[in-house]
Amino acid sequence: MPVSILNHITVVECATFVTGPYATALLADLGARVIKIESPPDGDPYRTFAPDPYFSFNFAHLNRNKESLALDLKAAKGKEICLDLIKRADVFAENFRPGTADRLGLGYEAVRALNPRLVYCSISAFGQTGPYVDKPGFDTLGQAMSGLLSLLSDPNDPKVMGVAVSDYVTGLSAGYGILGALLAREKSGAGCRVETSLLQATLSFIGETAAGYMRTGNVPNRMARVKNAHAFAFVCKDKLPLAIHCSVPEKFWLALLKAVDRTDIAKDERFKTRDDRRQNFEALEAMLAPVFAAKTREEWLKQLESDDVPVAPLYNVAEVLADPQVKHLGLVEELEHPQAGKLKFIGAPVRYEGLALGKSAPPPLLGAHSQAILTELGYGRAEVDELAALSIVKLVQG
Repeated sequence: MPVSILNHITVVECATFVTGPYATALLADLGARVIKIESPPDGDPYRTFAPDPYFSFNFAHLNRNKESLALDLKAAKGKEICLDLIKRADVFAENFRPGTADRLGLGYEAVRALNPRLVYCSISAFGQTGPYVDKPGFDTLGQAMSGLLSLLSDPNDPKVMGVAVSDYVTGLSAGYGILGALLAREKSGAGCRVETSLLQATLSFIGETAAGYMRTGNVPNRMARVKNAHAFAFVCKDKLPLAIHCSVPEKFWLALLKAVDRTDIAKDERFKTRDDRRQNFEALEAMLAPVFAAKTREEWLKQLESDDVPVAPLYNVAEVLADPQVKHLGLVEELEHPQAGKLKFIGAPVRYEGLALGKSAPPPLLGAHSQAILTELGYGRAEVDELAALSIVKLVQG
C-alpha cells in the first residue's frame, strides 16, 4: 500500500519492460502520481511478455498504482500532449535507446527549457555516450558486461539467470537517483538530469568484488565469495535443499561442526583456520555433503537452529510464499481489478511506521486513463474522440 510521502509529486514515465517501470513503481509506492505513457496500439511490450487476456503478471507487478495514457509520441499532437504533461510534472523518466528522446523532441535540453524544476531520469544499457552507445541492451547483457554473471555462474558452463537482476538493480538505482535529485531541488529550486545504465548500476552493485580485484589483482569467480563466506548448500535425505552461511565469526563454524557431530574436522590440519578452510573448501564441502544426506531438511533445520547455526531452507517461490514468517510480515497484498479480478502481489520493499497508508491501485489496462488525463489538460470530449480516431490516443474504459 502506498505511503503519503511523495503525494505532491507527479511523474511522467516513458519507459518499457523493467528498469524505468521499476524505478517509477518505487516512487508510486511512496505515493507519487505516475502517468505511464504507452505507444498505441499495443503499449509496453511487457504487457504481453507472458500470455494473459489482460496483462502479463510481469507487467502487472511493475505497473500497479499507475495511470496509463496511450499516446503516439511520433505524432506532432502526441508530442505536444506529452510536453504539456512534462511542463506540469516533477519527474520525467525514460529508458529509450540513447538519442531517441532527442529525436522525439523530448530530450533533456528541450524539456528543461519548459520546466527548469524537472528531474529528468535517463536509463540506458551502457550509458548515454561512449563506444557502446548504439548497442541494444537487455538484462542478460547487463549481467554479462558488468561481470555479475561471472559471479553467479560457472564461466566454463555458463547459465543465464532466472531473474532479471541487472534490470531490477538499475531500476532501484534510478529510483534512488530520482529521490536524491528531488531532495537537491528542495535546496536549489532547480531540477537536474539523473543518468544510470545497466552497466553502471550493476557494476556498482558488485563494487565490493571489484574492489577486491583492484586491490589484489586476483580475478574472482563464483566460488571466491562462497569460500570466504563459508557458505554451503546441501541436499538432505528428502531431496530438499538448505543453505548455511557461517561468515567470519568462528563461533558459527564451530557451532556447525557441533550440530552435525563432526567436531573432529576442527582438528584436521586442512581446516584449522579460516584461510585453511578457504584453500581446501572443495574437500570440506565433499566431507559435509553426505552428512546432510542422512537426515531430512526439517530434522536438520531443527538441529542446526538449536545450535544457533545460520541456516535457512533453500526455498522455491511456492515455498517462500507459504512460509509463516512471510505471512506474519504481510508481504503479499491482494487487489481487485474490475476486469482481471483478484490479483496478488508482493508489496513494497520497506515499510514506514507512523505514516498514512493509501489504497493500492491495480495495474491499468492500456489507455485506461487517457480520457481523464486529456480532460485534465483541457481537451473536450469531441477533441479526444478526434485524437482517438486519428490513432494518436487510445481510449479504454477501466
